[in-house]
Amino acid sequence: MKNTDTPKTAVLINIEAQTLIICNHGVASSSYPISTAKNGIGSQQDSGCTPLGRHVIAQKIGDDAPINTVFVGRVATGEVYDAELGRLQPKRDWILSRILWLKGLEEGINKGSNEQGGCDTYQRYIYIHGTPDSEPMGVPLSHGCVRMRNTDIIELFAQVEEGTPVTLIEG
Repeated sequence: MKNTDTPKTAVLINIEAQTLIICNHGVASSSYPISTAKNGIGSQQDSGCTPLGRHVIAQKIGDDAPINTVFVGRVATGEVYDAELGRLQPKRDWILSRILWLKGLEEGINKGSNEQGGCDTYQRYIYIHGTPDSEPMGVPLSHGCVRMRNTDIIELFAQVEEGTPVTLIEG
C-alpha cells in the first residue's frame, strides 16, 4: 500500500519571493526571509546557481554550536564571526551557526548528471546556512546556497530532521 500521508514537517523555498516556509502537516507554520543565488536558478556544477525541485535534508551540521560559529568544509573552525572578523576578511563566503546539507531527489535535475554535466545538489555542496546579520535578506546574493539569519537557521534546525523534505520552487 502506497503511503500518501503528508509529511509531518516539510520546507518550501520560494526563490522569487526569497522566502523559506516551514509546513507542519501541510499547513504553513513559519516563514523566514532568505537569500538565494546571485546567479539565479540552475543546477549545473560550478554554476553558482540555486537548484529547483524536490530535495531532502541529507545532513544536519552544527548542533549546539554557538551562534555565529564559522564553518569551513562543514567543520567548525573555532572562530566566531563578528564585525571585526568580517572587516578583516571581506571577500570570505561566510557559513555560520548551522548547516542543513541538501540532497536532490530528481535524477538529471538535481541528482546525478544530465547532458550538460553534473547537476547533483549534494555534490555541489548546496546548504541552507547562517550568514552574517549585516548581509541583506530578500536579495539574491549567495553562490548557490540558501542563506538565512543566524537566529532563523538555529530555529529551523531545531524543527527539522535528516530526511525532512525540502522543495525549491521558482515562484
